[in-house]
This record gives sequence, structure tokens and C-alpha cells, in this order.
Amino acid sequence: MYQQNNTTNFNLELNFSFDNERPIYIQLVEQIEVMIISGKLPPSSKLPSVRELATRARVNPNTIQRALLELERKNLIYTERTNGKFVSKNLARLVDSHEEYIKNRVAEFVVEMHALGLNERELIKIIKEGKKS
Repeated sequence: MYQQNNTTNFNLELNFSFDNERPIYIQLVEQIEVMIISGKLPPSSKLPSVRELATRARVNPNTIQRALLELERKNLIYTERTNGKFVSKNLARLVDSHEEYIKNRVAEFVVEMHALGLNERELIKIIKEGKKS
């Protein structure tokens, strides 16, 4: 899933979309996190500069900086003082983040389905049927 990469991702398609329901920096954290844990941004790859990310996302550089600080706090990226920001080299951390993300999404889905009146047996049946089609 993860391949080491030491190149800059300036040619990488970084598409961001935002809603008005939650703070933009949180949405940026989530979207960049998905890019990292899915391998779209490989381990050790250099992130575009704050200014470049702000331009691509069409947000204030301070918003990008806040999102990047949160990703650094989560150990998904790190900073090399004079070289910029990079995706973590720690494959175990990336795998853990991937599993944690999936578990959280599944838990949210189950809560939503319970709110619609489905019990676990019905939910499992629907998932199995969906896999067949």
C-alpha cells in the first residue's frame, strides 16, 4: 500500500472541497489525512509549501498552517527545518491511522443506520447483498 517517495508532489492533483457545516481547517485535516493513509501522498513525500497548498485550496495560508500543525500533532507529517514538510516515514503509524480511520467511518455508518431503524443483522444482510451485486 505504501511506497517510499522522496519527490515533491507539485504535479499531484490535490483537489479540496468544503462545506459550510464545519471549520475549513478540520476539513483540510480530514482530506489530507485521507490522501496520506490511502497512499496518494506516499511516505517521505514532500508536501507543497503552505502558500502553494493555500492557493490550491483557495484558503488563507493561516488555515493551511493550522491544518498542517494538526497533521503534525497526529504524526502523519513532519517538518525538516529548512526543507519543508513531509509525509511520515513511520509506516506503522500510517497503517494505524488507516485502520483507525476505517473503524471511525464504520462506527459513524452503523450509528446512522441504527437511527434509520436497522439492527445489526439487517445491516450485515444488506452489506452482504451489496457485495454480491
